[in-house]
Amino acid sequence: MSSVDVVRAELALAVLYLNKAEARDKICRAIQYGSRFVSKGEPGTAQNVEKTTTLARKVFRLFKFINDLHALISPAPRGTPLALVLLGKSKNALLSTFLFVDQIVWLGRTGIYKNKERAELMGRVSLFCWMGSSVCATLVELGELGRLSVSMKKLEKGLKKGEKYKNEQYCANFQQSNERSLALIKAAMDIVVAVGLLQLAPKKVTPRVTGAFGFVTSLITCYQLLPSPPKSKTS
Repeated sequence: MSSVDVVRAELALAVLYLNKAEARDKICRAIQYGSRFVSKGEPGTAQNVEKTTTLARKVFRLFKFINDLHALISPAPRGTPLALVLLGKSKNALLSTFLFVDQIVWLGRTGIYKNKERAELMGRVSLFCWMGSSVCATLVELGELGRLSVSMKKLEKGLKKGEKYKNEQYCANFQQSNERSLALIKAAMDIVVAVGLLQLAPKKVTPRVTGAFGFVTSLITCYQLLPSPPKSKTS
């Protein structure tokens, strides 16, 4: 491939990535929490950037609750333990509720919904729902990692030391384990972000800590949304 073809392919991947509403939302999220980290919760330019970006993100999430509502009523994969199914469905229900209630918060902040006190209350309710969904997601990822670990150990018993990384099933499980480990880190860190936003532990989880954790989880999500590069054709 010529240098022009390489640039064209990279730009095509960038266009594909930025065409995703979820990717643009998470880029804005990184700006939002990065600004919170810089501002430390104090008035100034960084805090203004955080506030405007927070409000802009709510537009990206309009009707997004339908995604988790669909996942809630969809059947779970076969062989999934009942405990993990219930945790997964709880996560979908809580996240769907968070996204739905967050639309009322957006209406309140734009002035369409006039009852400011109720809008603020709904904002706290939505954050508690998000924190609950993050707790459920953390437990789900722990459970799935445990299942993958058992499966990989069984495969190792039937394979020689040098053969396991040549086995397709083992490599697939290994890659899935890495992906779930990253998802576990993100979900656990999001719990801290929710605690910071709700000010449940203001002395320990300060605005700067909340901003740092939120910025990192945003980068993790941006990475997870990256499209896989096309496989090069061999002649």
